[in-house]
Amino acid sequence: MSQDINQNRRRFIGVAAGTFAAAQFGVLQTQSRGYLALNLAGSALLAVLAAADAQLGFLLLEGIWALVSGWSLYGTYSRKRPRSRKPTAA
Repeated sequence: MSQDINQNRRRFIGVAAGTFAAAQFGVLQTQSRGYLALNLAGSALLAVLAAADAQLGFLLLEGIWALVSGWSLYGTYSRKRPRSRKPTAA
């Protein structure tokens, strides 16, 4: 069981590191929904693994990371989008 948790943890850390690298190389923008969704998924899954392994410090870190990512992702959906301006006749 512990070996499965460690394998899953490595995978999720890889996803988180890949997401971070994609942002650093300009592949993903840090305010994009894709980046924020990957951040939320990775941190939430790592929080679950930390809880299963009773690692309270890691759980706190990843739990807060998931909350911040989720709040930011929510913000991308709740922001009003600017209307496109129609050209006015002079």
